[in-house]
Amino acid sequence: MPDGCSTVTVRLKRLLADWRDRDTHRRVWALAAPMIVSNITVPLVALTDSTVAGHLSHASQLAAVTVGNTIYQLPVLVCGFLRMGTVGFSAQACGRGDGNALRRILVQALLLALVLATTIGLLLVPFLHPVLALMKPSSSLLDQATGFVHVRFLGLPAALANYALAGWFLGSQNARVTVQILVLTNLVNIGLNLVFVLGLGWGIHGIALASALGEWSGCLFGLSRIHAQLRAYPGRLLGRRLTLWAEWKPLLAVNRDILIRSVALQGVFFAVVTLGARMGDAVVAANALLLNGLMLAAFALDGLANAVEALTGHAIGSRQHDQLRRAIVVAGGWSLVGSVLFALLFGLFGRVFVDMQTSIDSVRSTADVYLPCLAVLPLVAFLSYFLDGLFIGATRAREMRDAMLIAGGAFTISVLLLRPLGNLGLWLALLLFMLVRGGVMAWMGQGITRRDEWITPQRAT
Repeated sequence: MPDGCSTVTVRLKRLLADWRDRDTHRRVWALAAPMIVSNITVPLVALTDSTVAGHLSHASQLAAVTVGNTIYQLPVLVCGFLRMGTVGFSAQACGRGDGNALRRILVQALLLALVLATTIGLLLVPFLHPVLALMKPSSSLLDQATGFVHVRFLGLPAALANYALAGWFLGSQNARVTVQILVLTNLVNIGLNLVFVLGLGWGIHGIALASALGEWSGCLFGLSRIHAQLRAYPGRLLGRRLTLWAEWKPLLAVNRDILIRSVALQGVFFAVVTLGARMGDAVVAANALLLNGLMLAAFALDGLANAVEALTGHAIGSRQHDQLRRAIVVAGGWSLVGSVLFALLFGLFGRVFVDMQTSIDSVRSTADVYLPCLAVLPLVAFLSYFLDGLFIGATRAREMRDAMLIAGGAFTISVLLLRPLGNLGLWLALLLFMLVRGGVMAWMGQGITRRDEWITPQRAT
């Protein structure tokens, strides 16, 4: 017993010492603060879309934007591995000071973005109508959502290239350009949204066009900043190595696992929208407004996770165990604080948040019923967001995949069991999904820590 107490005391002292390390706080916030600001602009775009559509004349128009954005974002967010996979490898290359690898990783990521955009466009457009029909929407909703998605797809190549660029700049320890890409993309989107819809009266097609043009603005800016970033890391692109399977295998293996993880994650949110749509336009619209709140919390907390991605990858590349541990402690502590603040925000001002987004009484009254679920979500979900950053920086995509599949299974079972509860059952299933996802990742992380396997030479590229 004394030995056990002594071990706990030592661990607590080290935990407090790590938390008190001012340099780590500075490094975390140097990356996290700008990422939080820029990340918040992402849900602000969806919030602007919902708010503009929510003040049009019919609930079906808000529902069409909700459903159309869900269809478009499904393949886009699934391709989020372009950012997540790129961060870890570029951060590790940066930690080693390997300019050649940084160049190779960037070209590989952009090539993948181009191939995926072409493939998605060729496959999804012909199947758009059948996919929308799965939601069993009204004829008006079906027609409006179809038109919205067709315009929205104009921005697909830029959206995927932005993932690759954002991940590469962040991994290269240059959060500033990543922030600039995101902020420019989303501010152009918001500004054109107001001009096209409120100024020119183009309706939901104006919302879609504004989003596409915003994505192209961010992409062109990011491409223009590559040369300046590479000056800090001397090297050259070895074209011959791009033809070797061995140079693609690590990146593709990580991206494959993150792809599976992302498909499962987006499948859950697609199910929430699809099942909500079957309960009526007011329900799917109300759920969308509440999920905007979850997006706001998630993207803000992801700023800390982004910092963990960059710092973890850099620590692994330079093999600094203490640096890795301190980054986990400091960023994890701030993630917990952030989740509590968002829970209080939604608990106290949730109704104001809903009323800001729509003036449609049926949608407001429906959303009010489920506000307590939104207030609880940040407390349940923050652990998974934070651990995503750790696992991404360490290129531990397999563990992320397995945890997501387990959580997705729990969601599926709970949806079936809670079906008699209607939309409440859907929200309870989402809460369980987040709880299981974070819990399984924490259990896996403890195992990796116990085996001292976070820093492993064979994972470097």
